[in-house]
Amino acid sequence: MAPFFIAMKFIIGKKLGMTQIYDDKGNVVPVTLIDASGAAVTQVLKEDKQGYNAVQLGVGSKKLSKPQQGHVKDFADDKGNGFAFLREFHVEGGELKKGDKIAVDQFEIGDKVVVRGTTKGKGFQGVVKRWGFAGGPKTHGNKHTLRTPGSIGSAFPQRVFKGLKMAGHMGVDQKSVLNLKVAYIDKENNILGVKGAVPGNNGGYVEVVTRN
Repeated sequence: MAPFFIAMKFIIGKKLGMTQIYDDKGNVVPVTLIDASGAAVTQVLKEDKQGYNAVQLGVGSKKLSKPQQGHVKDFADDKGNGFAFLREFHVEGGELKKGDKIAVDQFEIGDKVVVRGTTKGKGFQGVVKRWGFAGGPKTHGNKHTLRTPGSIGSAFPQRVFKGLKMAGHMGVDQKSVLNLKVAYIDKENNILGVKGAVPGNNGGYVEVVTRN
């Protein structure tokens, strides 16, 4: 399966939250801050061995299982703590080696990036919140059915089609936001500021890449 795109610049980090900065013209710009400190190369994959060229990055820290400790044994400590978040980025060429640190200084103000993350979990939700249904009428004797989905088909073919918009689990999905711009770079603290909102809770991990 071909990759979605070949990454030119890439990093993973922790979403810190949103704030505001001022651009050169004095306009207020909403930005999401991403802490990329500690991001390191955990594995380099080659086409002659793995079948494709890629780099795996790791960031964060958590207690790992035995197989996970084996995978990042060069980075895990004596207590079994290692990288909390691992992601692969398809690359072409490059001189990155295992153990190299990845910093935000590779980005420039104005770079267009794709930010991928896991959306907030909202639990089990009905069709009004999950899909934006209008609900039923609120007067003329209607009772207890204001937020029901309505009929889902009782005639032919006497079954429920797959894929119907119904109540169910909402959130915790992989989401990519395209064409965001880098608006702020703090090289000293390894923090990247992306104009606009990105998926996920504060404290969640996200991927930031530029496309070829």
